[in-house]
Amino acid sequence: MIEQLDNAQVATWEKHFASTAHERPRAIEEGIWRRTQEPANAEQSGWTEDEHGRRRIVHYRYRYDLDYTFPVPRLVLADLYLYHSVLASAAEIEAYLTRINTWLGQGRWRKKDDATWSKGDLRVTVTTYDEHPQDERADRYTPPGFRSVDIAILSDEFEVSRNVRQLPWTVLAGGMRVKEQRSKPTIAEDLSELLEHMPFMVEIGCGSSIEAGVPPLHFLHEVYRVTERVDNTLTQSHQFTMRPQDDTLIEEMLTDPSAKAEQLTAMFKVAFEARPTPAHHVLKDLHEAGHLVGPVIQHNFDLLAARAGLPECFVRRYDQKIPPVPLDKRAKAILVVGLHADRRAVQARARARGMKVFFLDPEGLMENGEWKSYPIEGAREGDVVVHAGAIEGLTRFKELIDERARWTAAVTS
Repeated sequence: MIEQLDNAQVATWEKHFASTAHERPRAIEEGIWRRTQEPANAEQSGWTEDEHGRRRIVHYRYRYDLDYTFPVPRLVLADLYLYHSVLASAAEIEAYLTRINTWLGQGRWRKKDDATWSKGDLRVTVTTYDEHPQDERADRYTPPGFRSVDIAILSDEFEVSRNVRQLPWTVLAGGMRVKEQRSKPTIAEDLSELLEHMPFMVEIGCGSSIEAGVPPLHFLHEVYRVTERVDNTLTQSHQFTMRPQDDTLIEEMLTDPSAKAEQLTAMFKVAFEARPTPAHHVLKDLHEAGHLVGPVIQHNFDLLAARAGLPECFVRRYDQKIPPVPLDKRAKAILVVGLHADRRAVQARARARGMKVFFLDPEGLMENGEWKSYPIEGAREGDVVVHAGAIEGLTRFKELIDERARWTAAVTS
């Protein structure tokens, strides 16, 4: 991934990524998507009375490490695990299996047995089911005439633990996420009202990472083909990829695994090479001054806040739907920076404790050269929304604090 790390990069890795003193291993990147066809998501999944019942699950888990076999340290992908499960009509699955065999041939995979192929230090297993064991175990309905196929691509030495195998199915059992309903938050020019609710805590989404050059989440949607594409372009409706014939992820991985693996690891590479922005450094100053308390509640695996010297609590978890969050008893408010939805109920729990909620978010982003509106999903009446990016909004807030300090000093002198 990176052929030669300098001394500073090695130190960053050893201090922040290699450490095991965290709630999750920082050297592991993991993601899960589970897509089902239901009336509630009909527009995106293509559900109709006649077209329904398909399911697609994608689970990846990669472990990165430093390699010292060459004279200089390199950042490498040490373990790869990519799991893909599809449920569809028997005819669609049969056609899909035929295509899989074609891709295995094109990629020059060597057959080991009826269900396993190998290529270099990778192996792939293809398993079909009339009724998936996970569905049978969960007493989950399988439409008549439907079949499943599971494909697992993994590095030779990787042992798939039961917890890893079970994780996407545990997430599936949690049901489809119900979107929050936005009410009427107050739209403000800046965070001046937050001055009256200090000390406060911070919850960070991908907004501050995007400002550091890390791609937004939809980059991963494209890499893993979570959303349908037309003429190599994302569809405007962002429809889910549900039909096996529309899914190119496995085709790309089987026909040219080296090229695809470069795409799969691109997010982690960019995140590792990114540097904390002025927004992260402002937060560090506010923390040192006592205005910001507790750990930064973090949804990103880039560790930018930690690398700026801030304590972090990582909540983008799959093993816990609602992970514990150490809300500081001193905090009077929570400032949510660049986060679209309260998926881990952090803001809901803060409101329940009487903390006021502030959002710093432009409520949109540039996508393929166009501005796309991206409203905060569940902003409530009584919340405050400031339409600005992390750097702009936090820099201005620091100025407001400094202005008040100078005014207070002048009055008392």
